[in-house]
Amino acid sequence: MRGLEEEFIPSTPGKFKDKTYYSVNRQFHRCFASTSTMFLWALFLIALTASYLSFQSFMDSGTRYLSSTWGSLHWEKQVRDSAQIHRVNGMSVLVTGAAGFVGSHVSIALKKRGDGVVGLDNFNNYYDPSLKKARKNLLNSQNIFIVEGDVNDMRMLAKLFDIVAFTHVMHLAAQAGVRYAMENPQSYVHSNIAGLVTLLEACKNANPQPAVVWASSSSVYGLNEKVPFSESDRTDQPASLYAATKKAGEEITHTYNHIYGLSITGLRFFTVYGPWGRPDMAYFSFTRNILQGKPITVYRGRNRVDLARDFTYIDDIVKGCVGSLDTAGKSTGSGGKKRGPAPYRIFNLGNTSPVTVPMMVEMLEKHLKIKAKKHVLDMPGNGDVPFTHANISSARKELGYKPTIDLQTGLRKFVRWYLSYYGYSREKSMK
Repeated sequence: MRGLEEEFIPSTPGKFKDKTYYSVNRQFHRCFASTSTMFLWALFLIALTASYLSFQSFMDSGTRYLSSTWGSLHWEKQVRDSAQIHRVNGMSVLVTGAAGFVGSHVSIALKKRGDGVVGLDNFNNYYDPSLKKARKNLLNSQNIFIVEGDVNDMRMLAKLFDIVAFTHVMHLAAQAGVRYAMENPQSYVHSNIAGLVTLLEACKNANPQPAVVWASSSSVYGLNEKVPFSESDRTDQPASLYAATKKAGEEITHTYNHIYGLSITGLRFFTVYGPWGRPDMAYFSFTRNILQGKPITVYRGRNRVDLARDFTYIDDIVKGCVGSLDTAGKSTGSGGKKRGPAPYRIFNLGNTSPVTVPMMVEMLEKHLKIKAKKHVLDMPGNGDVPFTHANISSARKELGYKPTIDLQTGLRKFVRWYLSYYGYSREKSMK
């Protein structure tokens, strides 16, 4: 009896005597060939699917790039559409700091009356960026396009002026806050001085040159003790770095007016408050802490004198800003060359009725129906001044500026907005 090994040994090389073996072997090869083919097809389909997905991803990212990146065709169209003027003798305005407190309100006011508005904002994190994003959404709903960028970006500014012949620039972008300057002084120089110069360079190189209205500050009055503060009062004793950068801004803008013929209007704001305000302001943080049951710190001046501020409601400030744009004379330069003298103006925009901080707290307690937990401390040497009080006679005469909202009314409007925006109720705040 032969073994199994002998049945499969060929008598001649390359040939098998056993037909059964040959049949099994042929079927095996066919199966193997079929499996290999299926495997190759599977690999091909996988590669094809991966290529398709990669292509789709590329196309999606390309679409996002075209729709969001500055300088793209879609971006240029958004800028042009937003800058379109929809009223007779209207203006096309570049608003810097458009997602900020004052900037968002001014942008909406201009757009509603038919002016073209393009916003610019860098959405920094000095305070909660989500509030700025919410303001941006509000502006988008009014068909106002906001460019996400920095005023120090000369290439971007040049591109904007190349796309749109802006008639006016409302420069509200700045690093705000008196006390924060002690923590991050470089940010004030970057935004309030370098950023201002970069913007002015873009304006003086533009053809035609726009008229420029920009936000100075009541802080420039510094240690001045003469009240009310008038535009002709001395402003060479700043009490904070913030104030110093704003004072420097006034000197810088005067230089560009004198050399290049830029029409310049500087606005010295006095403690602006209201809906969509800045969370770092006292009235805003007091409201938050009172609702959360946390104590608030109320500072007082020398000899236990209460601090006082000329609180000015946002709607009144907006009227002053729009009035400044409407009355701004034309710039006289072209392509960086002056052809004649151009207007240079500075105005106080205040309420003219200073209110002490303790009185402001009492008003908040009334509107919130909650008693504040107060810690009263002497004012530290952090750059704050004991009082502000605006003389607005020049603005009243030249701009038709007339504030109408007192602090009691303005705080009621602010509290109503705050409770709605943050979803607060008295029951929630007491938990």
